[in-house]
Amino acid sequence: MNKTTTAYFAGGCFWCTEAVFQRLKGVSDIVSGYMGGKIKNPAYREICTGRTGHAEAIRLNYDPSVISYTDLLHVFFATHDPTTLNQQGNDKGTQYRSAIFYVDEVQKSMAKETIEKLQMTTFDNPIVTEVSAEEPFYFAEEEHQNYYNLHSEQMYCSYVINPKVAKLKQSFSHLIL
Repeated sequence: MNKTTTAYFAGGCFWCTEAVFQRLKGVSDIVSGYMGGKIKNPAYREICTGRTGHAEAIRLNYDPSVISYTDLLHVFFATHDPTTLNQQGNDKGTQYRSAIFYVDEVQKSMAKETIEKLQMTTFDNPIVTEVSAEEPFYFAEEEHQNYYNLHSEQMYCSYVINPKVAKLKQSFSHLIL
């Protein structure tokens, strides 16, 4: 049995981030939730105010023998806009910020190196992705889990998530299940 490692990503709406990473080989146990805030056990209604300081995030496990953390980082940066502060599309507020919460110094180093490389090669505007140490992760309510797979016919999914999944399929077909 292969050993898995945990990773945390906040790329705007957790429905979008979850939908993208669910389609990758070697990724399992994806959960939507909240991370990086000031209160314990926040609820969605509190997160939406932007006053708790939490980001909508996902926690996932991955098998490094199948997919690397570098691959996860490249997918993350390609499927959201890391150059907009506290916003992804029409979703605005600190809860929609771009963030990576690392679990160890290796992930921290890899995240910072990837940002530096992408800043030089891919993005014209500054990357504003926050790179912070892992903090307590709080599970989002059940209705937010596996959202895209259960509600892909919803307008938000059609207009916001479908293009991200299409980009994943086009740019990272070698990593898809």
